[in-house]
Amino acid sequence: MRKTKTAVLISGNGSNLQALLDAAAAPDYPAEIVLVLSNKPEAYGLTRAEEVGVKTCVVDHKSFDNREKFEESLHVKLLEAGVELICLAGFMRLFTAGFVETWRDKILNIHPSLLPSFKGLNVHQRMVDTGVKIAGCTVHVVRPEMDDGPIIGQAAVPVLSDDTADTLAARILKAEHKLYPACLKLIASGAARIDGDRVVTPEGDAAAMLVTAS
Repeated sequence: MRKTKTAVLISGNGSNLQALLDAAAAPDYPAEIVLVLSNKPEAYGLTRAEEVGVKTCVVDHKSFDNREKFEESLHVKLLEAGVELICLAGFMRLFTAGFVETWRDKILNIHPSLLPSFKGLNVHQRMVDTGVKIAGCTVHVVRPEMDDGPIIGQAAVPVLSDDTADTLAARILKAEHKLYPACLKLIASGAARIDGDRVVTPEGDAAAMLVTAS
């Protein structure tokens, strides 16, 4: 089977990267991770990729005068690897509108809330402080605005009365590790298509759009 060549962009530990690497190891998984790229040379996720023989690359944003030059270098590395899809997995840099449009409908991101609620940072503490009863995570197609874009899938988890930001984050992270590979599979296989501001899947694939984690 033909597999969609995918890059995973990271900045740190890479636990979602590991979930994607594990999924991609299956012969029938429709995405092949051909590049793991980090903007931080010390990111442990690079080691995760090297251990399974996936090509790695560092493009340190601190080496560039501005975002445009940084993104130009990223773009070149992605093209050199023949990348067709990009998965952001803890990549702590915001892209310019120009880069997003260049790769329009080809960049996926995971965010630890049920978007469009709780965009931005400090999400887990904000959810605990607000007292929401249901939390979760979202995989979406990237648009120029932060944490915005067509939603591919969401996973819901309960918020417990004694939760702290850390305990809630750990519960959501387990859901992320299930959701991200499922959503990448939908896009890489062509089962899901992006129609403007919505992601459309055949009725038979609807169950894959929601992963509920305890």
